[in-house]
Amino acid sequence: MTAALLASLEAVIAAAVGIGIALVPLTVLWATHFDLMVDWAIFWRAAADTWLLGHGTDLMVALDPSTATALGLPEAGSAFAVTLAPLGFALVAVLFGLRAGTRGAASGHRTLALAVAIGTYALIAALVTWSANDPAVQVNAVQGIVLPALVYAVGVLAGAFVRNRQPAEQKDALSRLVRIQWERVPVVVRAMTRPVLAGGAAAAASIVALAAVAVAFSLVLNYATIIQLYESLQAGVLGGATLTGAQLLLLPNLVIWAAAWLIGPGFSIGVGSSVSPLGTQLGPVPALPILGALPEGQLALGYLGLLVPVLAGFLAGVLFRPAVVRALSGMASWRWQAGAGVGVGVVGGAIIGALAWFSAGSLGPGRLVEVGPHPWQVAGFAALEIGIGAAVGMLVGARARTDAVSGAAPGFGWADDETGTPLIAPPKAASDGADDDSANDTGDGTSSAPDGSSWLPVWQSAYQPADPPVSSSADDTDTQEITLPGDPATDEGSHARG
Repeated sequence: MTAALLASLEAVIAAAVGIGIALVPLTVLWATHFDLMVDWAIFWRAAADTWLLGHGTDLMVALDPSTATALGLPEAGSAFAVTLAPLGFALVAVLFGLRAGTRGAASGHRTLALAVAIGTYALIAALVTWSANDPAVQVNAVQGIVLPALVYAVGVLAGAFVRNRQPAEQKDALSRLVRIQWERVPVVVRAMTRPVLAGGAAAAASIVALAAVAVAFSLVLNYATIIQLYESLQAGVLGGATLTGAQLLLLPNLVIWAAAWLIGPGFSIGVGSSVSPLGTQLGPVPALPILGALPEGQLALGYLGLLVPVLAGFLAGVLFRPAVVRALSGMASWRWQAGAGVGVGVVGGAIIGALAWFSAGSLGPGRLVEVGPHPWQVAGFAALEIGIGAAVGMLVGARARTDAVSGAAPGFGWADDETGTPLIAPPKAASDGADDDSANDTGDGTSSAPDGSSWLPVWQSAYQPADPPVSSSADDTDTQEITLPGDPATDEGSHARG
């Protein structure tokens, strides 16, 4: 009961903070600008619509002709869809969900806590959807209930996965069932899944991080233009603050659009427009000062942005190649490594494509029905570029490993990638006192001794010479027959081991 109540409280706080981000400025506007003379329910519905839109819910807006003409949108006389989600709301939900999932997994009643948290958020979303419906702005009821719960569930499940490190006997029934089913998957598939998924996620995260840096740099570089746009709107202090808050909620969208720009396809701000490394072609754009940070015209070195996803994939391939080699018991051929690189590209492209799909949509009638990147183009280009870089990184990592070993002392550069335990180098032959054999890396994740036997990590197996040396330890369980002088065996120069 305690775990369920705490999980429910976490969900209520998450929804309240998200709705409050939109409702507080609108309430201040109602109190100061309208002197409490207007029905507050209008502002509540506006905040609820904005919160639902931020979770991906579609809105169908129908303005009366006079209002549409006053806004300079004659096309808005008929109903139009608004589907562009300000991802700041989704980001808040995911962050709160991470905390709820972490606490739920630590409560000892993981399944119950997660189910209650997600169910409570879905119930709140249903109530908000019911209260937000209005003839002027209609909410898709199914999306209004399902999509906010799914967004929150992403954070909850991610937090529970990160926190869930209990021994198998302490896991709940659902966790044990999932583990049993997972263990039925072939060993190679299970072992390869983690490095491929982690590598693709790391590559996608690297691209998004560099895109955020690019957005910050562009905002600083075009600061004067943004200020001029603010001044041209003459929104006043309260209006300017509200406008700034709305733009902050759109900032995650701009970061994903910048990632699409780095990948190549870019994005659009209206039908017929294009913002890509090849150049920028814009028509009329919404009156948002932050759009003053968009690049203008042709960029002489814009194509260099295409190197970002390739380098992200390359680094992911180099960093996660040891995990791939371990997954294949140290015997991964170059085909397996290249295939793992392709898998990293597919995962990374899927993540970037999903983010691009969630960040794009319709912002109004007419030209504004198409704003943001094209998800399938972004996903395809990202998968190709990340996959090529990751495959090269896997193969180059194998070559670098070979070069490090070829000129080094026995065992140098050969180590377990997690524990650092050196691999077994071939011992010196006891009979003739020959020098250590040199290592020959086949380039496919295995190493071979001159006699054709394989050297494998210590955690798997050790190189065994044909005639292993005799242990001199007093605790050795092996026995030896020692011949005394005068024994016939001595004359033959032979000895035997028990």
